[in-house]
Amino acid sequence: MTKIVSWSVFFIFFLIVFGCAGLQPGYEKPTVSITSFEAIPAEGMVPKFQIGIHIINPNRTPLQLKGISYTVSLEGHPVITGVSNQLPEIEAYGEGDVMLNASVDLFNSIGFISDLIRNQGKEQISYDLETKLDAGALYPLIRVSKKGNLSLAQTSKSQ
Repeated sequence: MTKIVSWSVFFIFFLIVFGCAGLQPGYEKPTVSITSFEAIPAEGMVPKFQIGIHIINPNRTPLQLKGISYTVSLEGHPVITGVSNQLPEIEAYGEGDVMLNASVDLFNSIGFISDLIRNQGKEQISYDLETKLDAGALYPLIRVSKKGNLSLAQTSKSQ
């Protein structure tokens, strides 16, 4: 019986120590903003996009990002879903930029493509970007979403 009691005390002590380590007094959630969302030249028929994210760390400890997951919906159709673990360390009281290159999953974007065909004269398409940054187990997930429009109009027209 004393073994059970001693293991129980050890387990409770373990939970308290590691529970308190995660509290980090004064921790502020980092700020994440979407700086760009652009179509980029692609090889072949699959469209590619580049998504720019700017991260500000208002804390006295560096932010060591473990990963990011993101989903892009075009005209309400989720067509891009991805992850990345190639992220910079954001220094204490610092900021940094992340560029994500994403390809469209054609199988999941059939609805979007059919909408584009039906609305051929449309000059803009709406997008919705949902991102989730993981700074590690002891930090809360950082979520940000952005809605906007992409221009389909050509930037230069001949004469």
